[in-house]
Amino acid sequence: MYYCFLDTPIGELLLAGEDGALSMIGFPKGSMRREPEADWIFNEQPLAEVCRQLREYFAGDRQAFDIPLQLGGTEFQVSVLEALQQIPYGQTTSYGEIARRIGRPKAVRAVGAANGRNPIPIVVPCHRVIGSTGDLTGFGGGLDTKEALLRLEAEHTQDLL
Repeated sequence: MYYCFLDTPIGELLLAGEDGALSMIGFPKGSMRREPEADWIFNEQPLAEVCRQLREYFAGDRQAFDIPLQLGGTEFQVSVLEALQQIPYGQTTSYGEIARRIGRPKAVRAVGAANGRNPIPIVVPCHRVIGSTGDLTGFGGGLDTKEALLRLEAEHTQDLL
């Protein structure tokens, strides 16, 4: 597994992947904070395109990612991650709506758990999922990070109008 770090407005992200696909983004804080594992190899080159697209995203110049992803997990978890990728830039949805979209309307809590284990946040936009009441709910990078990502998208969505 190759890894590198990327400085962003929300802090230094840890990026990791192999075989041309991104498999992990780690936040600088929160439950999704990660450190490189002992057998990982520091090499920015295999992740150069990921870094470029993330820089464009944080600059407000990119709304969708075109990066090969290595989505891990159960069939259910992968279905949730795929549904997350369908949430438009600058918009939010609820856990219940994701559950309905994947054909499991009673699996709201399981959707929340799968969302919380998303190994590729930002690119797989789990930050766009909020509580049914409109409240921001748990986020692996911390609620302030979730709020910052939503604010960034809202600001740049306004630029497009």
